[in-house]
Amino acid sequence: MEERRTLINISRKTFLQVTVLLLVLMLAAAVLTYIVPKGRFGMNEDGTYDYSSYQETEEIKGIPVYKGLLAPFLVFASDDGLTLIMLSLFLLVISSAFQVMDDTGGIKALVSQVSSVFKGNRYLFVSAVSLLFMCFGAFLGLFEEMLTMLPIAAALSVTMGFDRFTGFLISIVSCGFGFATAVTNPFTVLLASEIIGADPVAGIWFRLVIFAVMYLVLQIFIRLYIRKIEKDPAASLTGAVATGDNSGIKEDGPAEKDKKRLTLTYGIFLTLSLIIIVVCSFLPSVRSYSVVILTAYFLIMGILAGVISGAPLKNVMKSFLRGITGALPTIVFIALAASVKYIFEEGMIMPTIVSAINRAATGRDPFKIAIMIYAVVLVLEFFISSSTAKAILIMGILKAVEIGLTKNMSVLIYTFADGYTNVLFPTSPVLMIGLSMIGVDYFRWVKKSLPLFLVTLILVIGFLFLGITIGY
Repeated sequence: MEERRTLINISRKTFLQVTVLLLVLMLAAAVLTYIVPKGRFGMNEDGTYDYSSYQETEEIKGIPVYKGLLAPFLVFASDDGLTLIMLSLFLLVISSAFQVMDDTGGIKALVSQVSSVFKGNRYLFVSAVSLLFMCFGAFLGLFEEMLTMLPIAAALSVTMGFDRFTGFLISIVSCGFGFATAVTNPFTVLLASEIIGADPVAGIWFRLVIFAVMYLVLQIFIRLYIRKIEKDPAASLTGAVATGDNSGIKEDGPAEKDKKRLTLTYGIFLTLSLIIIVVCSFLPSVRSYSVVILTAYFLIMGILAGVISGAPLKNVMKSFLRGITGALPTIVFIALAASVKYIFEEGMIMPTIVSAINRAATGRDPFKIAIMIYAVVLVLEFFISSSTAKAILIMGILKAVEIGLTKNMSVLIYTFADGYTNVLFPTSPVLMIGLSMIGVDYFRWVKKSLPLFLVTLILVIGFLFLGITIGY
């Protein structure tokens, strides 16, 4: 009997490549702790760091060897440990809930329903879904949560005559681009504006223009890819993968007997999940608990929806466990990626690096400073994927330094550097997990997307120059 494919299906080759890459980054970080002097920031009376006060220490350089070796484990006991544990649980549960949905025929039923709505309007489908996901990122600051929608987008794309990679582009990549344009993104624009004392509404027109331009650029990239695979199906990065072929429930199961019940059950299931995401984004009091709330929702409703759809509880639980098994390698990626930041912090070299940047920025040409800050945040993004952590770090420094840029421009620079790399750098868990879901190797993605990101880089530099010129 042929082995059934899980939704998150990381090949041995991909697993080894990503693991080796992250281990090399860990080694490089550990070596830097023996080269870069240790230092620490001063403390304010309220217990927060004073980034304008830096002192180099005389302590022995280098992270202890045992901490470097055990970093993937020790990181779960660090200040970021609880967040990493919750993210890991979230991904395991999400994977399992959608595995059940796939195995019961829920994805097939929804795909059939939605594809009938866009029948004869394939390109409208691509543009509309891509715009929707960009808005999720730009206005609500959603990104990690959109992994829950990737299986649906991929399945719909295949049904509409494209491939799973197209689904990845119109969902995860589109959301990442929206996150970077950051019109009202609470995790970048609003937070950074609050820290530096800028008005997030002032100059919003400029960010809307950027949003429109980046949307058009992404649509051109997607359309060129679609035309290429239409002319030559062999050029597809994922192939024409039919949905539901690898389900744990047979073709003569509930998916064929009661499609109406499946469509209604999982339609409600996904609608409620989107409502929860939106509500959590708008309510500051629950925003920090959004991952916990979504994890609980998908754990309970993922199993319940499978039973309501007509599948036996025994089969539902088997599918749920298969989903967990398929997602386990992603936990390794999370631990290794987070270990890089852990090594920097334990080696006490992060304050030294930040202080050097602080000194280098003072008194220089505004455009050169803008490019320098952009480059610095790009480097930090490679090691620290958390937008909140970087906003507190970078904007806290910029607030204390006179660099010749407006506060809104400082926020724009930060959002540019923080966002687009979420769908480029291998230290982005969402990117790596998303690619594994559609079965695309990371290096193939880099090769394919390089023209897109080169154009994006040129446009970003252009917008920075324009913004400084017009006094944004």
